[in-house]
Amino acid sequence: MGRYVVRRLLQMIPVFFGTTLLIFMMVYSLPGDPVAGLFGDKGADPATLAALRREHGLDLPILQQYWNYISNILFHFDFGQQIRSGREITDVLGSAFPVTLRLALLAFAIEIVLGLSLGIVAGLKAGKLVDNLILILTLLIISVPVFVLGFIVKTVFAFQLGWIAPNVSNAETWAELIAPALVLGSLSLAYVARLTRASMAENLRADYVRTAVAKGLPKRRVIGVHLMRNSMIPVVTFLGTDIGALMGGAVVTEGIFNVKGVGGLIYESLLRREGLTVVGVVTVLVVIYLAASLLVDLLYAVLDPRIRYA
Repeated sequence: MGRYVVRRLLQMIPVFFGTTLLIFMMVYSLPGDPVAGLFGDKGADPATLAALRREHGLDLPILQQYWNYISNILFHFDFGQQIRSGREITDVLGSAFPVTLRLALLAFAIEIVLGLSLGIVAGLKAGKLVDNLILILTLLIISVPVFVLGFIVKTVFAFQLGWIAPNVSNAETWAELIAPALVLGSLSLAYVARLTRASMAENLRADYVRTAVAKGLPKRRVIGVHLMRNSMIPVVTFLGTDIGALMGGAVVTEGIFNVKGVGGLIYESLLRREGLTVVGVVTVLVVIYLAASLLVDLLYAVLDPRIRYA
């Protein structure tokens, strides 16, 4: 196990550098000049613009800029400064990430509870009315775009019924985040339900389940121990990668419900050409993805004892 963990950690190094380099080059290849944007339509003399570019290192080759950026993160945990505001990017990320993290965790919890519950019921009742109703419901959720679902939830439950506030306040309480979390996790919830249903329906016909039933094991043990553990491997794989996807995909949901998180930060940074801020957000998301991927790999052996790590 220890050798496997070390090998996976070593494999993450090129993935981390490759991903951050790709994002860095994509962001800085976008049209527009963040320095010139500071002065708006008034403009500035070339000497002032050149001095500001030199101050922020924007006059260096792109690979040199990337090396300076990544070395400052690795050795000093310094993400740099925003050009427009002069704020430390670590402070900006520190104020935005906790909000999105809470929203993503709540969406993840809803996704696990509702998605697994619907999938288990549908899998155990495969081919019956309940199964068909759940398949139709999840297909409907998948078919509706997130921004449409967000506006429907906001219109019905905020403006018509008055059950929720139309926008999340600056306090960002857990109760206020329930509605945007439902919208954010709706698509993943549907996928989890369908994936769980398919996996359980398939494993119900497996030889080991028939053997367990023939041995006279209680139905609860057959389902809870044998069937569930083997059926959860593809579901855990999806859930592990979905943690980062929920955080990165919160742009639309946060915009609809006015949540001051990573989504709004990315949107504003792209408009203002604050490349370091965008790359900083993506760098943290890459680390979350890699950590979740490693955790999923380690959970495989817990779910299925037949899996062994060399």
